[in-house]
Amino acid sequence: MVEAVPARCGEMLAQGLVDVALVPVIEYQRIPDLTVVPGVCVGSREKVRSVNLVSKLEDLKNVRRVALDESSRSSATLVKIMFREFLDCEPEWVSSAPDLKRMLAENDAALIIGDPGMTFSAHDFKIFDMASLWRQHTGQGFVFAMWMVAPTASADARAIDFVAACREGLERTNEIIDFYQPLLGLPREELQRYLRVNLSFDIDDELRTGLDLYYKLAYKHKLIPAVKPLNF
Repeated sequence: MVEAVPARCGEMLAQGLVDVALVPVIEYQRIPDLTVVPGVCVGSREKVRSVNLVSKLEDLKNVRRVALDESSRSSATLVKIMFREFLDCEPEWVSSAPDLKRMLAENDAALIIGDPGMTFSAHDFKIFDMASLWRQHTGQGFVFAMWMVAPTASADARAIDFVAACREGLERTNEIIDFYQPLLGLPREELQRYLRVNLSFDIDDELRTGLDLYYKLAYKHKLIPAVKPLNF
């Protein structure tokens, strides 16, 4: 088992360093010959809580420069789609380490994900939850990541029951919170809501429709070379 940020997970899978990885969904369109594990994902139907565009400005149409969390792939692409498709503007994009203070020192807005996206101080900033923005403009939920299998993966790796593993994880939510609550410093109730309400781990028709639209818009705005159908 190797723990890594989403972008690095995709890189390791593409380089053949791992058999299976939880990968940003946009990387499926960029890495050849991957297989998607069916039935499980990391998505959100309305508010994801951990993927935020933080702005010094109230109106995103006035944003001229955006810092993108370098650990992100799907969310960075989503931000670009949001500006190009729905806001009809194109700010300057800057890749940055996930340090909100530094990101906003020279930029109008910053995309920040994961633990840093949940623990920053929101004082004096406008917070745009990316799943909420997607829902607002499309009426769909959003899939951020899925388990993907390399073409060279071993038989043992292919035999892992990820759906059962996901169910086991949800049954042990309290243990997970016991471990992470002291590290994150967030209220226990907030972490409970995050795991049980904000996140969706099963991909149904609505999330699949949202994913298909995301791929189509990524292609429309030249963020991927083509749209490949999902290979399960």
